[in-house]
Amino acid sequence: MKWGLTKKNREQESLVDSLHRDISRVFDDFFSISPTSMFEFDWSPTVDVVENEGGFIVKAEIPGIDEKDLQVTLENNILTIAGEKKEERNEKDRDSRWVVSERKFGSFRRSISLPEGIRSDKIKAAFRNGVLRVEIPREESAKPRKITIDVK
Repeated sequence: MKWGLTKKNREQESLVDSLHRDISRVFDDFFSISPTSMFEFDWSPTVDVVENEGGFIVKAEIPGIDEKDLQVTLENNILTIAGEKKEERNEKDRDSRWVVSERKFGSFRRSISLPEGIRSDKIKAAFRNGVLRVEIPREESAKPRKITIDVK
């Protein structure tokens, strides 16, 4: 954004002058945004949570991370997926001019609240092709049951 002072009395300006000023400000603001700040957001994996008769399945997309840099914990019925995606640049890259860099790196943490009635001792996790899959079974008493209706 460009900063400047005007001596013009804004009450006396015409609609055309006002429109011209507003359009100029929009273009000044747009072109002053640097490419890195235009796409800034916190890095967090995307997740799917599916409920079925047996329990829950959580899938998290975490491409480009090593399994050793990934942690899955359960505390107070809150499943937490945490880890660190490390940057892959090396010494040869330092002399290069980066044209676009949109990939995100760094630490992340994602927490999902689970309902009561899960079997925390039977949770299984697998990590393949950049997708973490966590299977969370229900306790037998929490599973839905079909109740038969007696006819009299």
